[in-house]
Amino acid sequence: MRIFFKVFIIFLTFFLYSLSYSWKGQEEKYGISEFQAEKYLGKWYEIVRKDHKFEKGLNNVTAHYEDLGDRKIKVVNTGYDTNSGKIKTSVGKAKIKYKDVENILRVSFFWPFYADYIIMDYDREGYEYALVRGKSDKYLWILSRTPILDREIMEKLLEKAEKDGIELDNLIYVEHDKSK
Repeated sequence: MRIFFKVFIIFLTFFLYSLSYSWKGQEEKYGISEFQAEKYLGKWYEIVRKDHKFEKGLNNVTAHYEDLGDRKIKVVNTGYDTNSGKIKTSVGKAKIKYKDVENILRVSFFWPFYADYIIMDYDREGYEYALVRGKSDKYLWILSRTPILDREIMEKLLEKAEKDGIELDNLIYVEHDKSK
């Protein structure tokens, strides 16, 4: 029985380590050296997302990023649940993943599980919009500082996502109703 337990612990440790290990070359492929995380802080409106269970039925979705110091960021996601009629809020934390690249983060809403949050593209001048993906092509968001984003910009960002291998099926165009 002891040997089984030891093997199980070794397997579990290896499994958890492999979950935290990311793509090799991620920093080289997605890293944007001039990206400044402090300019990304503040409120963002979700404009488009790939459909997934964590945000099922949500509109009026916003994300707020707050600096916690030491390369850590507080993340507060809020959305209006159209099924229940209630506001849902999720609070998480993010860590900047690489020393010299601030646009690739690890985000957790359920400790100890972290997921990659990769800012693939953004408005270089004013940080007014961003294209974000996860490690998996199941996750995609277009964010804006305002509830409406210029269609031309949105199409450019979706084209970039598609070139990166993300299928643009199951897209949700998020409604922002000021009364909610």
